[in-house]
Amino acid sequence: MFCSGQLGLNEATGMLEDSIIGQTKRALDNLAEVLKAEGLGMEDVVKTTVYLADIGLYAQMNEEYARHFRAPFPARTTLAASLPRSALIEIDAIARKKSA
Repeated sequence: MFCSGQLGLNEATGMLEDSIIGQTKRALDNLAEVLKAEGLGMEDVVKTTVYLADIGLYAQMNEEYARHFRAPFPARTTLAASLPRSALIEIDAIARKKSA
């Protein structure tokens, strides 16, 4: 499954979370919901691409990001980019159901 980029948007308010930690958590929670709707979980993610508005936010993002995945971790590319809605982060993913 190819998952489109997820921002750190709170669906209840339609607003971005305030910090890189909050936006990272929300983007990954949003990704988890997309995966769940298709019978997948974060353990099925094989690759992510993380877009940061400021690459200087990498360490903070990485700390929160690591809370959402377990070994073996998905491959990841991280790069700086101009993001919609002045978001600090956007995360897209590729997931594949693991064999039983």
